[in-house]
Amino acid sequence: MNIQNENVLVLGAGQLGAAVLNALVPAVTQAQGTVTVVVSPGAWDERGHLRSATHQKWVDRGARFIAVDIATSTVDSLIPLLAQFDTVINCMGFVAGAGTQLKITRAVLAAGVRRYFPWQFGVDYDVVGKGSGQPVWDEQYDVRELLRAQTGTEWVIVSTGMFTSFLFEPAFDVVNLEQKTINALGGWETRVTVTSPADIGRLTTAIYLHQPRIVNEVVLIAGETLSYATLADTVEAVTGQAFKRGVYTLPALTDALRLQPEDQMCRYRTAFARGEGVWWPMEQTWNARHQIATQDVKGWLQEHLAQAG
Repeated sequence: MNIQNENVLVLGAGQLGAAVLNALVPAVTQAQGTVTVVVSPGAWDERGHLRSATHQKWVDRGARFIAVDIATSTVDSLIPLLAQFDTVINCMGFVAGAGTQLKITRAVLAAGVRRYFPWQFGVDYDVVGKGSGQPVWDEQYDVRELLRAQTGTEWVIVSTGMFTSFLFEPAFDVVNLEQKTINALGGWETRVTVTSPADIGRLTTAIYLHQPRIVNEVVLIAGETLSYATLADTVEAVTGQAFKRGVYTLPALTDALRLQPEDQMCRYRTAFARGEGVWWPMEQTWNARHQIATQDVKGWLQEHLAQAG
């Protein structure tokens, strides 16, 4: 089955949704299909105009935007919306709160959507399992269980590792460019797979378009897989500056999480410090097998510094 004349729904137009739309809108339009994007009601001003110039750019290119408050929607209220579409690509993330990914997945299945790309743009939850210290990862494992327990909807999971940009998020405290600090999670030889949002958008669209059609598969992609020691060396080489190095050990993170169980960043640090299911060899990735070039940490950082400068 090809993707001619498909009606595609994209949930969310944030960092990842924007990257997906950049690649998806022209591809679907060329195949005589349509792309509809769900964003929150607050995306429009009181005159009924989209507040974001980026959103308006996609409207000008043929996409349609609709307002849905996913956080307050029920499964039953989402079903008639989702039933209109052939493929749903979920870029909503965790912003709508705990339980949202299970709710969306149940609605997609109940609506009889032919093909679903769930919000699984992260680590390999099959390997991570439950009890990683990050409750939203437990929910992601449950989403996979739901999808595998049915046959009515095809699914494609795109595993990306960590967003490259998240490595440099000051609140995450792995690389802090301003304070010139680098903290390894677990240890310096612990590895992590990272992919830039732009590459995730390109590759997700390529996976959606690929023939023969990809069905009921976990597809691994990556910009780079590296150790925290290599990350530190790369950051110092690109910036030309020395960084103070430290380590968040797993025992220390586990103790910290016990004291502050609701600390979101501590949850993420603990989960990544375990080192299980958060990386995979580049040669196993879909992009490497199809000889599609991706941006590594060096390239991302050079681009970021050029934009900042």
